[in-house]
Amino acid sequence: MARVFDSMILLIDCPDRKGLVAAVSDFLYRNGANIVHADQHRDSELDLFLMRVEWDLKGFGLSADLFRKEFGPLAERFQMRWKMGESTKPLRAAIFCSKQDHCLSDLLYRHRAGELACEISMVVSNHEESSRLAGFYGVPFHHVSVDKGAQAEKKQLDLLKEHSVDLVVLARYMRILSPDFVSRYPQKIINVHHSFLPAFAGSKPYHQAFERGVKLIGATSHYVTEELDQGPIIEQDVARVSHRDRLDDLVEKGRDLEKTVLSRAVRWHVEHRILTYAKKTVVFD
Repeated sequence: MARVFDSMILLIDCPDRKGLVAAVSDFLYRNGANIVHADQHRDSELDLFLMRVEWDLKGFGLSADLFRKEFGPLAERFQMRWKMGESTKPLRAAIFCSKQDHCLSDLLYRHRAGELACEISMVVSNHEESSRLAGFYGVPFHHVSVDKGAQAEKKQLDLLKEHSVDLVVLARYMRILSPDFVSRYPQKIINVHHSFLPAFAGSKPYHQAFERGVKLIGATSHYVTEELDQGPIIEQDVARVSHRDRLDDLVEKGRDLEKTVLSRAVRWHVEHRILTYAKKTVVFD
């Protein structure tokens, strides 16, 4: 939905110590910030402090560039890792997909409805099937055949660079990205996949789950790392199934879960609500 104010967002993690909240709040106050949202978390095992603070830009005395310069000494004093975002500069996203288009369709609809505060610069697919769907929403479509191997990935990377893409969303893109590709977009590639208990590998997990009579299915959305499907988890959800559910019912419920967890992950990322540390994430309210 449309925002009623323009804001700046600061995400921080650092060793926990006294005075952190006061120091950040005082810095913002002295520069005319009106804080509209603040949330924090302490990881007691790692003795780590994490914080998200958002403030109204009306009356704020620092530009983004000047903020980075002025905030630097404070961040250094507290050994902060930090990053900032601006609601006035929405992230640019590219959606990668294959033949299954349920996640793509959901994301495009939510974006048009104003639920995703980003720009969708293009849809990239290794199949032609989704071109009409992208066209319906007025989003440029690029078909990149993966049969060309390394050339295909180079073309994908060239497209991302050309369009200044900040986020890559794998909306059931059924190809493995190379370590080189992943390394260029750390914590900027989001994937979604099923989460079965027990886990079923292979091309037809729902068929295997149906044959085993599972009672619970789920979906997981996570950041992509070089280790396949082992990146920091952003969101998960589950649904109960029973002996009355047919195979088609499992597939339908699974698709609904995949759409839900992927759209939540994308929304939280573009709203600058996620901090990654160690091997996990904190998602701020």
